[in-house]
Amino acid sequence: MGCDGGTIPRRDELVKRKKKPEQKDKEAELAFKWRHCTIRQLPLQSPVVGCTLGRLYSKESVLEGLLDRDTLPESAVHIKNLKDVRDLNLTPNLAFDGDKAEKGDGYTDGAKSPYICPIIGLEMNGKYKFCFLWTCGCVVSERALKEIKSWSCHKCQEPYKDMDIVILNAEGDDLELMKERAKLRKVTREKSKKRKSADDVSAEEKSTDQLSNKKIKKEDKVPPMIANNQSKADDPAYKKAKSDYSIAKDPKASEVFKSIFTSHKSAVEQDRAHWVTYNPFYN
Repeated sequence: MGCDGGTIPRRDELVKRKKKPEQKDKEAELAFKWRHCTIRQLPLQSPVVGCTLGRLYSKESVLEGLLDRDTLPESAVHIKNLKDVRDLNLTPNLAFDGDKAEKGDGYTDGAKSPYICPIIGLEMNGKYKFCFLWTCGCVVSERALKEIKSWSCHKCQEPYKDMDIVILNAEGDDLELMKERAKLRKVTREKSKKRKSADDVSAEEKSTDQLSNKKIKKEDKVPPMIANNQSKADDPAYKKAKSDYSIAKDPKASEVFKSIFTSHKSAVEQDRAHWVTYNPFYN
């Protein structure tokens, strides 16, 4: 029966104590966060995208969430369109074999991460801070950004600014910093759009002014052929050479000069030939 003098009970057998809450496995929690989509909670599938707050998504789940916003969780409601996410250029880890089927006689290291830093080779498993550049989407470790001081991407040489650095799975103060940088990028983008539209309007006005100036210059410049035709039209000799010209209608010609032509009214009474009109009056 026990407690009859033959046994010595321990204190935990006699006193009921409050059970401690079950502690989470931090490594498993980190692995889940860095390997699974924030929307579906399923393993990340290529292409992988990141939002302005540094959270990881499968692009397919983002597209489905934008089509049906009721399916978006609270952690992804800030995604309004595809401009709020960026395709990530991840570097695969050649030592990762977690996608292969496990064999009974083999060992699979589940602690390996599917992606690494392309600069210093750190695994992207949550133990180290990783960032991606909003300009190009390349993912590198924060240590690499600090050690190699340059404002060009170490992987693709794309220039970037401090506000373009997005910390993956940011928490606490880093999360607040990502929100401020997202607002700053939005303001900068709107300013650049306004500046670009103003430049386009000024360029259009400039091109219109140039076209109008060219048109005016063309109108001012009369082609030589037209100028010659105008000078010929003003020339009296040119007027006389035209087929519709008649001396009888010429106000500058005298009656004596007109009378020698058959078109004159006195030609009716003419009864002999003369050399001007070539009218021989053959008999």
